Amino acid sequence: MLDIANLEVVYNDVILVLRGVSLSVPDGEIVALLGSNGAGKTTTLRAISGLLDVHDGKVTKGTVTFAGERIDDLDPAEIVRRGIKLVLEGRRIFAEMTVDENLSAGGYTNRNRIAVATAHERVMTLFPRLAERRKQVAGYLSGGEQQMLAIARALMTDPQLLILDEPSLGLAPLLVQQIREIIVDINKQGTSVLLIEQNATMALSIADIGYIMETGKIVMDGEAAKLRSDEDVKEFYLGLHGDGDAGARRSFRDVKHYKRRKRWLS
Repeated sequence: MLDIANLEVVYNDVILVLRGVSLSVPDGEIVALLGSNGAGKTTTLRAISGLLDVHDGKVTKGTVTFAGERIDDLDPAEIVRRGIKLVLEGRRIFAEMTVDENLSAGGYTNRNRIAVATAHERVMTLFPRLAERRKQVAGYLSGGEQQMLAIARALMTDPQLLILDEPSLGLAPLLVQQIREIIVDINKQGTSVLLIEQNATMALSIADIGYIMETGKIVMDGEAAKLRSDEDVKEFYLGLHGDGDAGARRSFRDVKHYKRRKRWLS
């Protein structure tokens, strides 16, 4: 469905951020893109969604293809019309509007009122907490409820591909589990998902395929199950080493300052 090939992105005509990134999102699957802050995940998202111009960035090499057609030269509105929806980091809901009004805004571009009503019914089923708070002002929702609303709003036009940027950020473990289950349910209903995360444990537990990014490059990729069992991934991204027991957890400082193995950068 989505194919990124040898992508390079430059900011302000001088700062090379993406260095030949290639990744694919097959139809009907969940793909996880993992990496620490500054790895290039958000820039990849901007290249897909057409938001590079806003940040003085541009694609200098490579292509972004969706459903067989190039989209790297399209504006964001056209990319949305093609069937890609993005949930940005930080939720970005309309805080002064009610839950229902936020959802109506999400479905605004769809002139088929029957389709909008069907989408509304779908998200109310997926998010029963939102159904209970339909008339509540969104700014008064909890952090987890606001994240649910941001995802629900993106689903109001029934996208083919849903891109989620750090959906677990700042949420308590129980809420992270709820968001995880919601992503799985969305995918089971036929929506492909590109999950951009730092929470490797959550992302790899539901993804079909995983990509690990460092300093603007993909340094490792493969089936999510294999990445979960890889010793390097355990140590550097899950914070484990040895047999992975709780007693084997390393401090954040140890993980942060690891010496990268040569094969990661080959």
